[in-house]
Amino acid sequence: MTNAVRFETHSATAVFPRVTLRSRHIPSLETELMDAPSKVAIMALLAPGRRRACFLNAHCVNIARKDSAYRAAIGTAKYRLPDGVGIELAARMDGLHLAENLNGTDFIPKLLEKAAKMGKSVFLLGAKPGTAQLAAHRLQNDIPGLQIAGTANGYGDMSNEAALITRINESNADILLVALGVPHQETWLARHAQALTPSLLMGVGAFFDFYAGNVRRAPKPVRTAKLEWVWRLAMEPRRMARRYLLGNMTFLVGSFMRSRLLPSKMRIARRAMDLAISGGALLALSPVFLTLTALIKLDSKGPAFFSQTRIGKDGQPFQVLKFRSMHTDAEKRRTALLAHSERDGICFKHKNDPRITRMGKLLRRASLDELPQLINVLRGDMSIVGPRPALPSEVAQYPKRALKRLSVKPGITGIWQVSGRADIGFDKMIDMDLAYTRSHSILLDIILICLTFRAVITGRGAY
Repeated sequence: MTNAVRFETHSATAVFPRVTLRSRHIPSLETELMDAPSKVAIMALLAPGRRRACFLNAHCVNIARKDSAYRAAIGTAKYRLPDGVGIELAARMDGLHLAENLNGTDFIPKLLEKAAKMGKSVFLLGAKPGTAQLAAHRLQNDIPGLQIAGTANGYGDMSNEAALITRINESNADILLVALGVPHQETWLARHAQALTPSLLMGVGAFFDFYAGNVRRAPKPVRTAKLEWVWRLAMEPRRMARRYLLGNMTFLVGSFMRSRLLPSKMRIARRAMDLAISGGALLALSPVFLTLTALIKLDSKGPAFFSQTRIGKDGQPFQVLKFRSMHTDAEKRRTALLAHSERDGICFKHKNDPRITRMGKLLRRASLDELPQLINVLRGDMSIVGPRPALPSEVAQYPKRALKRLSVKPGITGIWQVSGRADIGFDKMIDMDLAYTRSHSILLDIILICLTFRAVITGRGAY
């Protein structure tokens, strides 16, 4: 939606022009975000009137999906500011482009600089004892004229909420910044918004920690548009790897690399990497292959290897190879079990599938049943990284958009495989695969290969 807003200030000399303030609905995030450059966003936040605002990053989205109170709190905030690579790229995946990523650690100082020029004061409510005071001292050194109306510790001082609210209100602060962490800061502000008198109420996460020196901050040379993803990937792996938002990372990494490598050269490089990894792995793992072959044959009757038709790049069928983890009559029994699938969507999955052998359970838990697919990679049917190879019966039921995942070779590992595997529903799996097909690159493949080791060790979603 679009609103024309007339901004006025307390300064007789400062004039805010009429501007257009927009918010954008981001379908994949199920919320609306402020869509404005930082200067316009600051004007909106500091305009006359009372308002509550919050930042929204990938971590916040993941928590909001589970925490109804937090979801309601951010839903009732007047403004939700996009914060971080995950949010920016989620919007791009929906075909939208936000005016600016309002990263909190860079945005808040700009906001306070403007507030200082307008003669506004700020109250800092922090978490750890002493953090708010240290942050206030640093901010006053960095921002000439900034008025600190007061500080309070989030842990100790919040034991008496009524006294704390009175203290904040009696300070006559124009702005209240709360750094209690997500989701506590937003739920606390939403609960007490009517009782608090500052005109701007805002949760700021770890901002005080940055300024107090509790948390290491990215050096300024690193915080550039093209390199921000490097820092965030290094400093916030859990945030970027959570749920389907790991798929957001593919767009940025892919775009960064594709701008430097022509498609023809990229194909040659990816094939060379596939050959090097699959060939080297087969040679190094040959003793493991022999051992597993013997154990599988001892555990149940039938061959050690299993071959099954799957659909590859551009819809071409091929025979995928696996270590046999099921009894030899598994395909005949599959139809009877379809109604008991424990996974949403087309793809069948069952934690206690009776067709799986004792050895098969161990193979699947450690993802060792997939090792023979290194031969498929060597043949050129598959890549090391890519969407999982689907059954013909699954592809026949695909919605139109899901067919786009067949535009690249299927892989042994990929975004779905490192993000939870069978714990992730069909629709989210497709979102991940489509993000990969749009943005795959050598660097992204290397990152996903590294994350695969973590997924194998934890065994999450493997059954």
